[in-house]
Amino acid sequence: MQLFIRGGIELLSLDLENKDITVKDIKEIIAVEYEVETVDDILLSFSGIPLNDDDKQLVTVGLVQGATIDASVKLLGGKTHGQLSRAGKVKSATPKVEKQEDKPKKLTGRAKQRQLYTKRFVNKITIIDGRRCGPNSNQA
Repeated sequence: MQLFIRGGIELLSLDLENKDITVKDIKEIIAVEYEVETVDDILLSFSGIPLNDDDKQLVTVGLVQGATIDASVKLLGGKTHGQLSRAGKVKSATPKVEKQEDKPKKLTGRAKQRQLYTKRFVNKITIIDGRRCGPNSNQA
């Protein structure tokens, strides 16, 4: 059975005669070829499905003649300092502002002048002795 390993610069081809080969055997071959220190650092995936179980045989995983396995190596991770640790987290960085209730619109133009007229003049008129008095009248 011929398998292709994609992971380095070039595509690695493996010719396997034994069908009882496990995922761990493939990892060991890749570790020798690409000079990886430990076999546990190698991650294999086939058709987007990770091959995590080292004891499984390749036939039970679903590998067929000419299949391509993607190989990658675990990278060291660590704490990031500064703004990089919050990259992409805009939702928690910006505070939530509560929605304000709609206030009635203020009057403008002719409607405002009419409102001022009724407020100042019409409502202040008092009738004394049958005569109307204006807002500046001192009679009371």
